[in-house]
Amino acid sequence: MKLYLAQSGLQVEDLDRLNIIHVTGTKGKGSTCAFTERILRSYGLKTGFFSSPHLVQVRERIRINGQPISPELFTKHFWRLYHHLEETKDSSSCVSMPSYFRFLTLMAFHVFLQEKVDLAVVEVGIGGAYDSTNIIRKPVVCGVSALGIDHTSLLGDTMEKIAWQKGGIFKHGVPAFTVLQPDGPLAVLRERAEQISCPLYLCPPLDALEEGGPPLTLGLEGEHQRSNAALALQLARCWLQQKDHQGIGELKASRPSPLGQLPLAPMFQPTPHMRLGLQGTEWLGRSQVLRRGSLTWYLDGAHTCSSMQACVRWFRHALHRLEKPSKVSEVCILLFNSTGDRDAAALLKLLQPCQFDYAVFCPNLTEVSPMDNADQQNFMVTLDQVLLRCLEHQQHWGRLHEEPAGLEPTGPGSLLLAPRPPHTHGPSSLVFSCISHALQWISQGRDPVFQTPGPPQGLLAHPVAASGARVLREAAAVHVLVTGSLHLVGGALKLLEPSLSQ
Repeated sequence: MKLYLAQSGLQVEDLDRLNIIHVTGTKGKGSTCAFTERILRSYGLKTGFFSSPHLVQVRERIRINGQPISPELFTKHFWRLYHHLEETKDSSSCVSMPSYFRFLTLMAFHVFLQEKVDLAVVEVGIGGAYDSTNIIRKPVVCGVSALGIDHTSLLGDTMEKIAWQKGGIFKHGVPAFTVLQPDGPLAVLRERAEQISCPLYLCPPLDALEEGGPPLTLGLEGEHQRSNAALALQLARCWLQQKDHQGIGELKASRPSPLGQLPLAPMFQPTPHMRLGLQGTEWLGRSQVLRRGSLTWYLDGAHTCSSMQACVRWFRHALHRLEKPSKVSEVCILLFNSTGDRDAAALLKLLQPCQFDYAVFCPNLTEVSPMDNADQQNFMVTLDQVLLRCLEHQQHWGRLHEEPAGLEPTGPGSLLLAPRPPHTHGPSSLVFSCISHALQWISQGRDPVFQTPGPPQGLLAHPVAASGARVLREAAAVHVLVTGSLHLVGGALKLLEPSLSQ
């Protein structure tokens, strides 16, 4: 990264001017960054925000004042950086271009410097110690959101190994904050901080900051977002304090640190700007609800066991809050996919308590057509590979309900693969070849935004699909949870919210 940065025309020292807030974690780091950026923007500061992955368009990864940069600005910086790297590449090197994520990281730094942002919130991609963003040497403050098991082939298969990687973003003398972690990972973070001489603090819970004032309203739904908001408040306040900014919140009486492991972060009264920022935070694809009359979409990119547990709690709580007239027929549907080395069987087992009437599986392909948006294509896998994985998910789901999942395609040209027959002990399941076909079957024309000329040939070829379509059309309300992969959620959002593609 130092070599690529130099070839791009920057030195590591140039990044010091960006006043960076660097955030890592397994779940919630993106939401924490979104809260932090929005809080500081409410103070009138010009913000940069680098995050990953994107949901619909790659421009979402680089934001100025909360908005993805324009297509024109993206194109300008992309080609300027590309040509500069081509012109300055080392002839002895076998690699002329940085990889996808490294390139976008470099590009974000160039954009933020040219746009003269007051600060940049930077989300770690994977891990921390060896992440491309860890070229940052002098952040203003660092944060660690909740840790969990993910990317085990890269980071290790224990929470302690993963905590070691995450703690790699700590810097000498730079304050860092963490949410409460399990004992093992927390001990590793503390050891890493001590080795690096980084002052590490434990965030008090959000309810402690609410004492003596009105409750805080969060723009993101779900109880799990409260710890992300608590971390964001500490990061924003620390940044403001480091920059001698006024209006950082009146200090409260401190509490003793739990178990005496880490010093507790300052207790303070959130300012009106902080409250406004928390309330105004938007972060698509995380605990997101789209209400379309009698059809409601619940979208959450949970893809680890811990984040899926939080997703299930949020979804069940959201359904419980609804006022349901007696004797009203409602249908509950799961739309799921999982990628990489994640344990899909474990994720599906966590979803069982939701008692879905139908489980639908499809790859993270918006459309079958190769003319689809390139920003959402994964060129590292084939269509056969992703469809086979969907069939494996269906098998896992079938085993959970003590019935084998069928594996026979419904025909050589069918859009519907391997449906399970109806049964009385668990939900029926279907596999579709793309997100669009899955949404067409689920919505049955109910969604006023997602409208298609007509169902593709073969969409209702199997009896389960045909009988299910009748059930869906006759239901008074339909609730759909889309989860398991942020890329699946992104593909669904592209179709359900066309404005995101404009």
